[in-house]
Amino acid sequence: MKTNDPAAAPEDALGVASGTPQQNSQKAEENPSFLDVLLRDFPAPPGPESPLPWKVPGTMLSQEEVEGELAELAMGFLSSRSAPPPLAACLAHEAVSQLLQTDLSEFRKLPEQEEEEDSHEEEEAPVTLLDAAGLARSLFDRLWEVCSQWQKQVPTAARVPQRQWLVSVHAIRNARRRMEDRHVCLPAFNMLFGLSDSVERAYFAVFDGHGGVDAARYASVHVHAVTAHRPELPTDPAGALRAAFCCTDEMFLWKARRERLQSGTTGVCALIAGNTLHVAWLGDSQVVLVQQGQVVKLMEPHRPERQRGHPIGTRGLPGPRWLSPQDEKDRIEALGGFVSHMDCWRVNGTLAVSRAIGDVFQKPYVSGEADTASRALTGSEDYLLLACDGFFDVVPHQEVAGLVRSHLVGQQGSGLRVAEELVAAARERGSHDNITVMVVFLRDPRDLLEPETDAVPRS
Repeated sequence: MKTNDPAAAPEDALGVASGTPQQNSQKAEENPSFLDVLLRDFPAPPGPESPLPWKVPGTMLSQEEVEGELAELAMGFLSSRSAPPPLAACLAHEAVSQLLQTDLSEFRKLPEQEEEEDSHEEEEAPVTLLDAAGLARSLFDRLWEVCSQWQKQVPTAARVPQRQWLVSVHAIRNARRRMEDRHVCLPAFNMLFGLSDSVERAYFAVFDGHGGVDAARYASVHVHAVTAHRPELPTDPAGALRAAFCCTDEMFLWKARRERLQSGTTGVCALIAGNTLHVAWLGDSQVVLVQQGQVVKLMEPHRPERQRGHPIGTRGLPGPRWLSPQDEKDRIEALGGFVSHMDCWRVNGTLAVSRAIGDVFQKPYVSGEADTASRALTGSEDYLLLACDGFFDVVPHQEVAGLVRSHLVGQQGSGLRVAEELVAAARERGSHDNITVMVVFLRDPRDLLEPETDAVPRS
């Protein structure tokens, strides 16, 4: 899993490309050497007073947060050391699973004393809190033990050939004081969560924070972790995504009240399950599909002034759920809020988005309920592009395909740095916001330069 973390990346930009055919064909051979190097650098787990090789996620975690946060720690550490993605996901899953099967009561902490006006919330919704530092140290011990065991023989599951993905990502702080975007690239979704059914899954997401980075970081850690354990995932992946957004919102709101956080985040994610694409979104982060050089609209962003939508065909699959009986403006006003125009349309005169995770003081007007859409993949699709409003506010959908094709022509079909050029285009057009762009190629970008034949009608 690759995530955008400015603490571990250049302040202004981060570029990621993964999954080229030449690299993936060698992953099985790289596994033993990776473990050899890791255990050479860490011949024993760190002692009780020694520093850990990762940053502990806060001081306390709720029981519901533990798996997502620990998986993020392990995957971040292993990815930073260039672990083959399938091996990293399997190692992280094994270490986290072993820790979760133990008695975690030794890590319990009492919540800090709340002010009197908040004490009733604790009584109504008691939450078990665990010591994050202790869990992080115990996780590294488990991870070290698993690496030692697997150095002798890597399990078959970690050596099974996986679908090869080419993903280009670029993110910049731009003119803003802080980088509040986060993104997730997780081709080894099943491996990270121990899913053993026959459906291959890959997950990609962009989260655009506001009022701080806490909500965006939280969503980038927990939405996919919650999705993986939703009971409806095998039969209704879009429903699982929708439920995961709501659950993550509820989890973060509890954390926000406890820790006095006021941030929020929009978000868009794509889950490719077998031959079907499922997308879910909150707010104005967006995803588009390009098929045989043509942009296919998948969604309608949530903005305060939106009053109607037009559903898109889904080739026999359950239809998109972004057309509600009451759309955004009506929904907000029905709850007692208002939508007003200042420099742009805003909810209650503040936020320029009408749905987001977090924004504790704007609930329920700013909803945490995601919309979803599903679409069958035929093999003729070129790529997905996920981006925040820092990109889409200045680059219209219809110009995406031309910009990408122009880059591929100049690079002889290499798509490794296409996201970087797209970000540069948005900046040149006047975007001052954080900008994150992720391009997920669904076929070899070199094939996109060949003359198109047998075009498939777009719905």
